[in-house]
Order: sequence, then structure tokens, then C-alpha cells
Amino acid sequence: MAGHSQFKNIMHRKGKQDAVKSKIFSKLSREITVAAKSGLPDPDANARLRLAIQNARAENLPKDNIERAIKKATGGDAENYDTVRYEGYGPGGVAVIVEALTDNRNRTASNVRSLFTKYGGNLGESGSVAFMFARVGEIVYPAAKATSDAMLEAAIDAGADDVTSDEAGHTVICAFESLGEVSSALAKGFGEATSVKVVWKPQTLAPVDQEKAETLLKLVDALDEDDDVQVVFSNADIPEDVMARLNAE
Repeated sequence: MAGHSQFKNIMHRKGKQDAVKSKIFSKLSREITVAAKSGLPDPDANARLRLAIQNARAENLPKDNIERAIKKATGGDAENYDTVRYEGYGPGGVAVIVEALTDNRNRTASNVRSLFTKYGGNLGESGSVAFMFARVGEIVYPAAKATSDAMLEAAIDAGADDVTSDEAGHTVICAFESLGEVSSALAKGFGEATSVKVVWKPQTLAPVDQEKAETLLKLVDALDEDDDVQVVFSNADIPEDVMARLNAE
């Protein structure tokens, strides 16, 4: 579980370094629009839209923005976005998965490829690193919502596969096909979760030293800055002392 903890630390650090809040809001709004356009514009009848709205609220996206994003999907001026996944290796042989929503595949592929190259990595073919990850549902609750035992018992009863609890909170893992069912069951007992999403959870880890970790985080930050990129995952296993030094810089 130490590797999973370090993976979460990378994602948290990346989020803290994103200085442009409007960029986050733009990506959240885009996901809502795409989700609403892919099915009914009703979150009760559209699981993807329901999850997109829930995660947008967790990031404090204003209600008006959410409503505008949904209305945009039903209007004639909504762009057509494709969901694209890129896979490759970052510095130190770390496996990286990039998920994007784009209206121009050539532009996005070129941008992602150039960033991999800039930071000592290389973009691979589809499936080149996905086998190192499991696509699972992830539900996160604050630590104060329940004891670790109570959360574990409720999660298992709801059909989850695993729960990790620490001072930062509770992370519930389930099959991504069961995400809606498990999150709904937990919400009845603990209220709305901090986040409910489908993630790529690393199954094999790549240890990296401080130099490689620093370059990797620069790659992740640069990818996150791209307007088309929605989220980045890595299987890097960064020692706690190295992560502490990097966070202190």
C-alpha cells in the first residue's frame, strides 16, 4: 500500500501546484458537457454526468457553471470532443497514462508527445503501459466521516474490493463497473463523498530517486497545464523522504 500512498501524494502535489483555478474549472465544465452530451442531461439518469457533477462540486465549481455546462450540451453550439488515452514512459522508466478530451486529435497528440520528449520520456502505443494498471473506481471520504473499521465494513457490504484509511481520509476501491452502485450505497450512510471517479491504479511500481522524481513531476505539471489533458496517472514509487524534500522546495 505504500506505493499507492506515494501515487496519491504525486497527484495531490500536482493539484496544489496548479495555480490557475480557471483552468481547473474549464476542464471540469468540459467533462460535464461531454458527459451530458453522451447521454441524457439528467444526472439521475446519466451516471457519467452524475460523477462529473459530484467531482466538480468537490472542486467548488459554482452551481451556475455546472448548469451552463449542461445546457451547452443540449445546444447546437457544443463542440464535439473525443476521449483519448495516451500511454508512455517518463523519466526513470516510469509508466504514465494521460487522459484527454479533445476536439483536435492531431494537436493534442503532438503536444503530449513533445512534452514526453522534453522531459526525457517517450510516448508509446496504446496498451504499452496500461497492463501495469487496473482501471478501478475510487471513492474518497474525509477521515472524520467514519472510523476505519466502520468505513471498511460499509464498503465491503456495498461491494467494494478494498479500503485504505489514514489521517488524510478513506479511499475505497471497487470495480469501475460497480462505482455507481457502491458510491450510492456509501452515500446513504456517510453522505456525499469528496470524490468519486474512475482511476488507473498502478499494479507494478517503478522506484525513482530524487532527480528522476523531480523531472517526472515537471512532466506531470506540464501535461496538466495542457487544456486538453484531463488527468495524469503514474506508477512512480517515490520514497517518503524524497517526496518530503520535493514538497519543501
